[in-house]
Amino acid sequence: MKLVEWSMQGVEFANCNCAVGCPCQFNALPTLGHCRAHTFVQIEKGRFGDVPLDGLRWGLFGQWPGPIHLGNGTFQVIVDERANPQQRAALEAVGQGRETEPGKLIWQVFSAMVTKTLPTLFKTIDLTIDLETGTAKLKVPGLIESSAAPISNPMTNAPHRARVTLPTGFEFTEAEFVNGKAKASSGPIELDFDNTHAHLAKIHWSTHGVVR
Repeated sequence: MKLVEWSMQGVEFANCNCAVGCPCQFNALPTLGHCRAHTFVQIEKGRFGDVPLDGLRWGLFGQWPGPIHLGNGTFQVIVDERANPQQRAALEAVGQGRETEPGKLIWQVFSAMVTKTLPTLFKTIDLTIDLETGTAKLKVPGLIESSAAPISNPMTNAPHRARVTLPTGFEFTEAEFVNGKAKASSGPIELDFDNTHAHLAKIHWSTHGVVR
């Protein structure tokens, strides 16, 4: 079956329960042996077939009882309530890994590691990502608050800027690794992080994976 041709460019803020640096990014086991995370995206330019996605936001919550590659995860997509019905359906499809070439993009890979997909939520998403300062703020009223800032030098408190390049990565080509915290106030996926891994990245995704 032919896939819908889609693409989106923008910025991403992800925060998980691993120690800063996240062993998963280096094909190692997660810090605590299991994974809980959120990712939110500000779309600057995007299209799903004939449906424009410019300016919209979306994100997701995920949890796995062990390393992600062992599966049995739970997933939930959150879509900008400003989106019209066609845009809502498009962003849900991308977030759930549909209409994407197998193995080419993080959301499609994650979808194969999930046994429970929760109903998509349509919410106000307040999201600010500043790649220049290495900071981010997220608030979905009644659901989650989260933020990120550069890693601090433990002796001087000066910002320690750290970027990682993954030339064949299925999420980003380059990201800044920062310090994050998050508190989910409701919902079946519990997220409660402080001083844990987060990353900020420019993204360019499509039906066929990361565009480089």
